[in-house]
Parts: sequence; structure tokens; C-alpha cells
Amino acid sequence: MTTMEMQPITAIVPGSDLNGYIHSIGSTPMLSKEEEQQLAEELYYEGNVEAARRLVLAHLRFVVHIARGYNGYGLSQADLIQEGNVGLMKAVKRFNPEIGVRLVSFAVHWIKAEIHEFILKNWRIVKVATTKAQRKLFFNLRSAKKRLGWFNNAEVEAVAKDLGVEPKVVRQMEGRLSAYDASFDGSPDDDEERVSQAPAYYLEDTEADPLLLLEASDWAENNNQNLASAMAQLDDRSRDILAKRWLSEKKQTLHELAKQYKVSAERIRQLENNAMKKLRTALEV
Repeated sequence: MTTMEMQPITAIVPGSDLNGYIHSIGSTPMLSKEEEQQLAEELYYEGNVEAARRLVLAHLRFVVHIARGYNGYGLSQADLIQEGNVGLMKAVKRFNPEIGVRLVSFAVHWIKAEIHEFILKNWRIVKVATTKAQRKLFFNLRSAKKRLGWFNNAEVEAVAKDLGVEPKVVRQMEGRLSAYDASFDGSPDDDEERVSQAPAYYLEDTEADPLLLLEASDWAENNNQNLASAMAQLDDRSRDILAKRWLSEKKQTLHELAKQYKVSAERIRQLENNAMKKLRTALEV
């Protein structure tokens, strides 16, 4: 059985009528310990999909109860419930009736894990928690914050000790929690002065302008062609000297070239200067 096999259960997905959904799942009878054990065994040993459906439906109200504890994140209650339902289905799929606990105790971890993942992906454009330790701190810090405003030093020390982290880590996460997302283009209700302060007006990357990129590309290509044409007009020795003095990654010295051509370094310098003059004249045409 897979999670996808459970998806056709319509009650699993809260629609626009959240109250109607909650009333609907509330009318589903709860299972006794014996009934739950029997259904779990049918699923575990026989792969009975109908047993899985009944287990899920009987525990949807529990998901709603957990999801209500995450109302302070500004996310849709229906979305939180739906993510929790995914966690419930994963728990049902993995539940072993031989472990000796009720499904609700086993499923709470999977339900909260899916809700946590959804919150971390959608609460901010930029992720506030990426590591396992940061995720734990994120949710614990919100519940530990008993008043508005920043923690004082004593509160930071107390939270850090309670959660087993360094005080600076608490400060960092508090800063992330206090940050907010800014509209890239500004709000439609902003006046001209506030709109001009939106990131869209000062984060522009002028180097990415297609017109400027094309112009720079054409300019570079034209220069390269002109240089190649001018170099072709030089004699072999002059061309070689310029190439090794200015166009090679490992530039050679006057003395190295003098040794190669069996002339003085001063003569190499004269040849280099004469070649440079010819290049300038050719490039100016």
C-alpha cells in the first residue's frame, strides 16, 4: 500500500468549507482498542487497503487537534490539516500492531513532522531553519517566547539552558523569527516615495541588461578581430615578441627573449616598442 492509494479518500482533503470538513470527520466513529488492533493486523499482514482507509478516517479528528496548535504561523488551517493528514497516512502505512501501542501515539510524530516541514517551507521566502537543531530551536523558541519584544539577557540564558544550546544560537534564531518578508515591487497602496524604496528599484542588475550585454559582446568581438588583423601585419619575430610579452599567461622577460633570439635585451625592447606603434596605427584606421 502506498500513500497514493489512500488519496481518493475525499475526507482526507479539507475543501473551502473547513467547518463542514471538521463536522464530517467528527461524525466518523472512533475505534475501540480491539477494532484498531484487528484493522492494523489486516493491513500489516494482508495489505488490506480498506482497513487502512478506516484507520485513517477514524484518526482525522486527531490531526485537526494537532494542526490547531500551529495557528500562529499565518498559514491556512486547511493546508496545515492536509499536511498533517499526509503524516497520518505515512504513520498508518508504517504502523506495526505488534509494538503494543495505540496508533494515535505512534502517529503523532509523523503528523507533526509533515506540519513542521510545511511551515518551514512556507513561513518565510528565505528558510529560517535548515539543520535538525535549528528546526527544533525554531518551534521551541516560539513557544518559549511569553511576551512581545526581544529577549533580555536573563531570558536568553534561560531558554539556552532549557533547550541545550549556546545563547548566541538563541539570539540568531530570535533575529530570524523577528524578520519579515518585503514585497519586491512594493505594495499597491504605497505612495511614490515608498514605492521608490522597494527592492525592485535598487536591486536592479544592470549587467544583465540584454542590450548592454550584446553591445559589450560586439565591442569585444570587434576589438579581437581588429587586434588579430593588426598582429597579422607584423613580421614573425615582432608578433612572437608581443605575444610572449603581453598575450601569454606566463609572460616572458626581455632577457629571456634576448637569449632566445641571441640579441641584447635593449634590442628586444626596441622591437617591442616598434611593434606596439604599428599596432596602434593599424587599430586607429
